[in-house]
Amino acid sequence: MSASVMVGRRAVLRYSGLVGMAAVMGPVGALGEGVRVAKTSGGRVSGALVDGVKVFKGIAYGADTRGTRFMAPKKVAAWAGVKACTEWPHRAPQQQGAERGQRAVEDGHYHLPADQGVQSEDCLYLNVWTRGLRDGKKRPVVFYIHGGAYNNGTVNADLYDGRRLCQRGDVVVVTVNHRLNAFGYMELASLPGLAERYKDSGNVGMLDLVLALEWVRDNIAEFGGDAGRVTIFGQSGGGAKCATLMAMESAKGLFHRVLTMSGQQVWAAPMALATERAKVALKAMGLDPAKPGQVTAEALDGLTMEQIQAGARTTGSWLPVKDGWVLARDPFDPDAPGMSAKIPMILGNTKDEIMGGTAWRQAGLTWETLPAELGKAIAEFRGPYPVEEIVAAYRRWYPGYKPVDVFVAAMAAFRSWPGQVIEAERRASDPVSAKRTWVYQMDFPSPTADGRAPHTEDLAFVFDNLRLSPGMVGASEAEIATAQPLATRMSGMLIEFARTGAVDWPVYGLKDRETMMFDRVSKVGSDPRGDERRMMVGAKYRQPGT
Repeated sequence: MSASVMVGRRAVLRYSGLVGMAAVMGPVGALGEGVRVAKTSGGRVSGALVDGVKVFKGIAYGADTRGTRFMAPKKVAAWAGVKACTEWPHRAPQQQGAERGQRAVEDGHYHLPADQGVQSEDCLYLNVWTRGLRDGKKRPVVFYIHGGAYNNGTVNADLYDGRRLCQRGDVVVVTVNHRLNAFGYMELASLPGLAERYKDSGNVGMLDLVLALEWVRDNIAEFGGDAGRVTIFGQSGGGAKCATLMAMESAKGLFHRVLTMSGQQVWAAPMALATERAKVALKAMGLDPAKPGQVTAEALDGLTMEQIQAGARTTGSWLPVKDGWVLARDPFDPDAPGMSAKIPMILGNTKDEIMGGTAWRQAGLTWETLPAELGKAIAEFRGPYPVEEIVAAYRRWYPGYKPVDVFVAAMAAFRSWPGQVIEAERRASDPVSAKRTWVYQMDFPSPTADGRAPHTEDLAFVFDNLRLSPGMVGASEAEIATAQPLATRMSGMLIEFARTGAVDWPVYGLKDRETMMFDRVSKVGSDPRGDERRMMVGAKYRQPGT
C-alpha cells in the first residue's frame, strides 16, 4: 500500500519566489543600445537584451565538424571583431532529414513546438541566457541537452527559452547542439585501415558535449556563472546522454549535479554490434565494407551530408559505443558509475511514457483486440509473460481501466520506465550515491493528451514555458492557470537543485522507493505502481540497440 506525504506550504512558498552565426560586425559602439557584448575564448560575441535577460544564440564552441567528420571535435578558431549571436544557429543533420513542423494548436493533439535552424555539419553551437555579464557573481549554471534519442533533435525551439528560469532563479541557462546519428555515433575504428584516424568515431557526439562543457568551464564566468556549480539536465535522449557523461572520464569534474527526465542509458552498444551497424549504414551510403578499398578516409570525406543521412536511416538505434577508450564501461551496468557517486542526481519519468507518440489515441481498442495490439507494441520487452497474462494482471490491479488505459500503462511499464528503475536502484545500492539520489513521477493530466502525462510533458514545466508550449499543455487562459502552480514548483526544483544540490523530498531507498509525484497537488508516494514494477522486473529489460 502506498503512503503519501503532502508537500508542505513552506516548500511551495520557497519555490514560488524563485539561423547560424551572422557576419563579423563593426566596432562595439555601432552595435546599438540593446546589444550586449561578451568576450569568449573564441572571440567577442554580441547578444540581445530581452525582458532584462541577456540572450546569446549561436555561440560557436567547436569548429565546423565537416573538417573533423567522424573524428573528435576541435575548438573553434579565434576570430576578430564581434560576432552577432542573436538568431538560432545551425542544428545537426537529422536522421529523418525532414523538418518537424508545428501543427495548429486547435488540432487538439499533443505536440512540441517546432524546431528551427538550418541543418548543417557546422553545428557545434550553444545558447546562453543570463541576467549578468562580468559582474563577479557566481550564479548556478543549468546546461540542457536535448532529446530525440541519439538520432534527431535540437535545442533550437521556443520550448527551451531560458528567460523564465533566469528571471525566477537568477541562474545561467546554457543549451547545446551536437552531432547525432551516424555523424556522431558510427563506429569505424574496427574497419581495416581506419583505426587510428577514427578511433573516437563511435562516440564523437558525446565528445562534442564534453567540449561544450569545457567551454562552460572556461567561459561561463564572463556570463556571471559559476563553473563550480554546473547542473547537466536532459530529456529523453538528452537524459540518456547525461547518464553516459556520468561514466566518461573525459567529462569528470565538468558538472556537479544531474537531472534526467525520461531518459536513461544503462548499457552502451558493444563494439561488435556497433561495427555491424556501421557496415549496414555504409553500404546504404554507397560504400561497401565487403569490397576492399571502398571504405577509406578519402571516400568518407567525399560523402555528401544527404548520403550520410540516408545511411543513418538504416538503423533506429544509434547509441554511444563501449569502445574501451572514450567510454570504457556501460554507463549503469553492472553498477552505478563510481566516478559520479558523489554527484547529486534526480531521475524523473512521466506516468504515461508513450513511445511512438500516438498510443493515447488508441481509443478504439476493445478487450478482444487489445492482446494483439499490445503484443505487437511490447513484443521485445515483455520477456516470459504471455500478453494475456499481462492484460489480466492490469485488469485485476485497476478494475476501472478501459482497454486503452491498459495499453498505455503496459507500454510505459515495459518499454520506458525500466531503465529509470534500474539506474535508481543501482544508485540506491551504493552507500555514497544513495544519499544523493531522488526520483519523481510526472502525473499532471495534459488536456492535449486526453488527460494523460505523456513523454516530454515535464519539459514545459521545468523550463516554466507553458505559454510557449500550447500544444503540450493547452492554450487557453484556464488551462495555463491550472498548470502554472506546478510549473512554478518544478522550475523551482531545478533552480534549488542547481543552487544547493538537494531537493525537499526524501531520497530514494530500496525499501520504500520514495517518489515525488508531481500533479495539481504534489505528494510523496511509497513505491507507486509497485505491482507494475515487480512484473516489469520479471521481464528482464534490455535496452534496444544494446
